[in-house]
Amino acid sequence: MLKHWPPLNALRGFEAAARLGSFHKAAEELHLTQSAISQQIRSLEGYLEQPLFYRSGRSVSLTDAGHDLLSTTQSLLQQLAVGIRRLEQYSKPNQLVVNTTPAFARHWLLPRLGDFHRRHPEIDLWLFTTDEAPDMVSQTIDLALRDDIAAQAECSFQLLLHDRLYPACHPALLETPTAERTTLHGEREMDWSHWEVEAGVDVGQQGHGLNFSDPGLLLDAACGGLGIALVSQLLAQQARASGLLQPLAEQSVRGPNWAWLIHRDSESSSLTRSFCDWVKQQLTADGSP
Repeated sequence: MLKHWPPLNALRGFEAAARLGSFHKAAEELHLTQSAISQQIRSLEGYLEQPLFYRSGRSVSLTDAGHDLLSTTQSLLQQLAVGIRRLEQYSKPNQLVVNTTPAFARHWLLPRLGDFHRRHPEIDLWLFTTDEAPDMVSQTIDLALRDDIAAQAECSFQLLLHDRLYPACHPALLETPTAERTTLHGEREMDWSHWEVEAGVDVGQQGHGLNFSDPGLLLDAACGGLGIALVSQLLAQQARASGLLQPLAEQSVRGPNWAWLIHRDSESSSLTRSFCDWVKQQLTADGSP
């Protein structure tokens, strides 16, 4: 890493002069005087301790070093421009930043997102998914809706529902003998040891098989016919309604608790209220546990 960087204005002046092949045209493009462009390039050449242009009267051409620096400078300025433009998303007047897990976003929220957008086209929703619960104080998040979240400072906490888990597989897998079905293992409550302790029912689960840290991938694998899995009643609603999952037992066991955190700066926002009301309506309509 360089300890000292050449001034950005000097790099902009160099890029324009190199691209246009003229100090005069560069000055016009950047709304500067030609002498200002010349001074910027001289200072840059002094910093680099080598010439960047061949000068012949009013015409200029790049040295080998100049050609090399031009490609680097153009890439740098382009990346900077994109980065600055990207910052606009943080200041949109109707933006609502919602954090959740990849599994909830993919299996519950995404299938319903069209309905939300039709009802609230004025809301510029930014769905921010992370594997770990966010720090609401240090991150720009209005609301976090997750199954692994606890109360945090400067936020209101509300428990939404108690999820239930049940064993399931793709209907086609029912034709395979029980002992030959692959067991899909998850983490936390979705580990089969949880089922065995709380339900005590043998559905053909085995200690070995395929293992998943993401409950969304676990559900995808079950829907794809890879094996039997302990799935979330909340997340599996769409898959079960679509005929991709068949329960293996009537029992269900306790699952994770879903809750949300709302940052105090967003709590009174009409955007936040609209999203929260919509989520509650959807959960009620689904008959969620």
